[in-house]
Amino acid sequence: MNYTIIGAGKSGLHAAFLAQDLGHNVFLTEAKPEAEAKSAAEQLAKRSIDAEFGGHTNKGLKADIIVASPGVPPSNPFIQEAEKQNIPIISEIEFAWRQLDTVRNPVVAITGTNGKTTTTALTAHILNNSGKKAIACGNIGTAITSVVRGLEAGTILVVEASSYQLDRIVDFRPDVALLLNITPDHLSYHGTFENYCAAKYKITLNQNEKNVLILNADNEPSLAAAAHSRAQILHFGVHPLQQGLYVSSGKLLIPRGHPDSQHKEEQLMMVDELRIPGIHNVYNSMAAALAARAFEIRNENIRDSLMSFAGVEHRLEYVRTVGGVEYINDSKATNINSTWYALSSYSKPLVWIAGGRGDNNDYSTLDDLVRQNVRCVIAIGEEADAIFNHFSSMVRCVKASSLQDAVSRAADFAESGMAALFSPACKSFDMFANYEHRGQVFKEAVTAL
Repeated sequence: MNYTIIGAGKSGLHAAFLAQDLGHNVFLTEAKPEAEAKSAAEQLAKRSIDAEFGGHTNKGLKADIIVASPGVPPSNPFIQEAEKQNIPIISEIEFAWRQLDTVRNPVVAITGTNGKTTTTALTAHILNNSGKKAIACGNIGTAITSVVRGLEAGTILVVEASSYQLDRIVDFRPDVALLLNITPDHLSYHGTFENYCAAKYKITLNQNEKNVLILNADNEPSLAAAAHSRAQILHFGVHPLQQGLYVSSGKLLIPRGHPDSQHKEEQLMMVDELRIPGIHNVYNSMAAALAARAFEIRNENIRDSLMSFAGVEHRLEYVRTVGGVEYINDSKATNINSTWYALSSYSKPLVWIAGGRGDNNDYSTLDDLVRQNVRCVIAIGEEADAIFNHFSSMVRCVKASSLQDAVSRAADFAESGMAALFSPACKSFDMFANYEHRGQVFKEAVTAL
């Protein structure tokens, strides 16, 4: 068969390698010039995979199937022409799924506007810590197409799935699906919030009565996924529930579903025993715990794992303390909602570094937290003026010329006992390749203090 791969990022490259390994003819097309994708071009050349850079020509339309990388929008002219010609277009996770024997290798899929990466890493941590074998992959940074071949029987794939990836699935059917939350995001790609929700709901599109769907009981758009599902549904939240996991009086509680049960719930652990901070991580921990319970992991193992999990890079990541000031890297906060959680996670006064490329950002939802917790806002990037104009009337606010300049200004302003929190609330693409690149630059600047 003839496969065309759109995009030479990690998922695109590994989709191309997998297609070649399966004996297909492969062509890769990338919008960036070759000079900007030098490493990818070298890897493709080494494998003798035909590729083009600097735009998508009609050559890519000579395909039996197209695998689109995340972030290639439906409005892309190449995609639209392929659809006109009725060429099947699938995502990388769909392509990988078709190579799996899911009886041998179960799949957990995790989506949501915020918390995907942490919950994916945490779920894999619990499973591995409890004697299972699990691989965290997908949007977390390890392409799923890079791990699906030659898997040991019993290995569980824990897949972080973005709305981009879910939007182009056909048969993808996870044994356990988690929908953590939905708030407005990626609207420039999906067009409307309704389209964005519809893409998220596809995580349960093909699930059946033997599968499990785990939903956030405190998020209405997440709950609405139940109407689209045939799976067994479990909930998590901060109010009493009939099934799943909830918080009450500082405890994580598992309700006993049987009405004749002597005790109405079973205590999993105390909330303050969780190692990672913030109410959002209470939600992430409950979701991951429910996913683990679907594989009959004992509560003791789940508790021990939740107590030992230190978090993921670029998400409320402690970098170092300088002069009594904690420096926190939250570069993965690419939207307002994610930063809301970050600002609410610390009791100490904050110097907040924010900015980047906005996505119709409404900063007013952060006003109360900023008034309560923030002593100074340092604005950077394309959104610097918007952030400065919004917050300067309520708190000290300055603009910095670069992220390094922002770190230097934070060090000048912060006093012992404060924290300098880099939580951008914006995409990274104005100044950086991605949020990982941005977070690395922040950590280097902090290390240089």
